[in-house]
Amino acid sequence: MSTSAETTESSQAPRSPKSSRIAKIPFWVQILAGLALGVLLGWIAKSGDIGWLTTTLQHIGDLFVQLLKLAVAPLVFFAILVSITNLRQVNNAARLATRTLLWFMVTSLIAVAIGLAIGLLTHPGAGTGLTPKDGKLPDHAGSWIDFLTGIVPTDIITPFTELNVLQIVFMAAVAGIAALQLGEKAEPVLTISRSVLELLQKALWWVIRLAPLGTVGLIGNAIATYGWNLIGKYATFTVDIYVGCALVLFGVYPLLLATVAKVNPLQFFRGAWPAIQLAFVSRSSVGTMPVTQKVTERLGVPREYASFAVPFGSTTKMDGCASIYPAIAAIFIAQIFDVHLGIGDYLLIAFVSVIGSAATAGLTGATVMLTLTLSTLGLPLEGVGLLMAIDPILDMMRTATNVAGQSVIPILVSAREKILDRDAYNSAESISLNKAAADDAEAKIPVPAAA
Repeated sequence: MSTSAETTESSQAPRSPKSSRIAKIPFWVQILAGLALGVLLGWIAKSGDIGWLTTTLQHIGDLFVQLLKLAVAPLVFFAILVSITNLRQVNNAARLATRTLLWFMVTSLIAVAIGLAIGLLTHPGAGTGLTPKDGKLPDHAGSWIDFLTGIVPTDIITPFTELNVLQIVFMAAVAGIAALQLGEKAEPVLTISRSVLELLQKALWWVIRLAPLGTVGLIGNAIATYGWNLIGKYATFTVDIYVGCALVLFGVYPLLLATVAKVNPLQFFRGAWPAIQLAFVSRSSVGTMPVTQKVTERLGVPREYASFAVPFGSTTKMDGCASIYPAIAAIFIAQIFDVHLGIGDYLLIAFVSVIGSAATAGLTGATVMLTLTLSTLGLPLEGVGLLMAIDPILDMMRTATNVAGQSVIPILVSAREKILDRDAYNSAESISLNKAAADDAEAKIPVPAAA
């Protein structure tokens, strides 16, 4: 057909030498270059008190984050809706969904235990020079009542305009289950949903390619605005978060892969690295979701199951933001405000981390989860204000840990259910984002029926 021929010709059309040179630069090199340039420009702006440079860096970073957020609401809705209906193509779908949720909870419990242990050993709030007067109430605070009542929206428009991801997930889950119940009658709606999801993912690939530029703005603005002196005050706390996330990312996950899935952990990092590095820069699990799903499939997880587990995990699986961070932050704030925490308080932190992680909802930052933890413990919410300035630097490592876990769990479940393609896992390689996008589009091109 002429359309097919045109597609083939266009795909084989030579690219300009300039675009070819840029494409050949590995994405991780582009990211590192963005980090280095951001630090340099931020330092210049801070030391030289160059206001226009600080403003420019801020606008670049804000624009990148805004582009990611622009796709979040519709992407989450259609991804969850389509992923639930995809489960009907998988044998033992209910058992897969249950085991996925259980592994989410188990790894969250391990992560929060590591966070508590690090916080108790290092006393991150001691010797900082910070006092309760340095804190301030957050603009938005989370509570269990708000969390539970806030799941169900009052209308279908507000969750999208106010970017309430938890309510969007609820509506998508209801729509997906209803579509399963309707069967063939819902197929026209599902066809449109799949097309819209592919359109959103294609647009998001374009935004993802801007990540190196976004890195320059985000890192540069953080350095220019806060400088190194502020980071020095939070040195122990910052190191605690990074060490805790590193222990989960490079310790717990590889151990589970080796003992539960019985696969080579190093091979996981080789295959999943594009998603992990993008998460570090973008600070958005949802924004990274198309890449996470692609690398998870390349690591041998069946597409039908990955298309459920990864979107589900992108909105609920948050070992960095919802387990390690609130555990250490609660201890930090308690020490600043001179509040004693007992065994019961530590158990409450673990409970909130395991049950309330959906409150983070895959967006940049973990303020809602932290306020939920503090309100449960009865700690002053002004403590959130102590951590807002340092949050962008912490959020990079937290999100990288989140996304790694969102890929690890489907591999564990697939291996236990004997549906993991081990040959694909063992042969998976780190790929450029350009190739991932091309493979993704190619996999979705329908094969024409024979004449």
